[in-house]
Amino acid sequence: MDLNLIGKTAVVCGSSQGLGLASAIELSLLGANVVLMSRNERKLADAVKQLDNGKGQTHSYLVADFASVKQVKQVIEGFVELGNRAQILVNNTGGPAGGPIVSAELSEFSVAFESHVLCNHVLATTLLPGMKDAGYGRIINIISTSVKQPLKGLGVSNTIRAAVANWSKTWANETAAFGITVNNILPGLTQTERAAYIVKNKAEKSLKSEDMVVTEMLAEIPAGRMGMPHELGASVAFLASPAAAYITGINLPVDGGRLGCL
Repeated sequence: MDLNLIGKTAVVCGSSQGLGLASAIELSLLGANVVLMSRNERKLADAVKQLDNGKGQTHSYLVADFASVKQVKQVIEGFVELGNRAQILVNNTGGPAGGPIVSAELSEFSVAFESHVLCNHVLATTLLPGMKDAGYGRIINIISTSVKQPLKGLGVSNTIRAAVANWSKTWANETAAFGITVNNILPGLTQTERAAYIVKNKAEKSLKSEDMVVTEMLAEIPAGRMGMPHELGASVAFLASPAAAYITGINLPVDGGRLGCL
């Protein structure tokens, strides 16, 4: 199986921690040069030290706040203008705040749409020419199982994640002929800061302890446990590899079997 990413460069968003960093680490273990991208430079500087460089890779980072489409556009265009190219793009942005959809403000949808759909589009369109020139491209979006089965209490997130999924499928259809694949990873409950936030939020609203909330959530997962970040990262790395060249336009749940549908 060809999992070799030596000579390939990957831009990984939201990668100063959590699933983004886990994905970056796995990509580096396959030999990729990794460019971390997030808003917190201090965390990025620490995170880049965790990447494997045993195959002669060179790693770096870009600082951009995904709350600003303009800033993300300036940063990624500046990266390309310096002669840099990336064959792999991992789109990963923190989810919108929780809450029922009936009480969501219009501004919540606008902000989420910009940080997820528009930023994804800016990054993909800017890196696309380099992927075409290389005859190799991998765009991997880390989104949510809610694209298949909406999650309670995450009204805005359910809406925007579905938009990203359909954006992705359209991109997959239009770029496959150039050797570019576009796929979505749908993480389930995974041990990250985002999961901790969701547990805390549910506990506060239900007046239950966080331990009780976690127990109830685990009861819905056939595997009986939370996922580990590196398990999600391994899925990203596989889809980025030459071995996954004929896989495009899919939603891949990595959730321990929690989803109630195929």
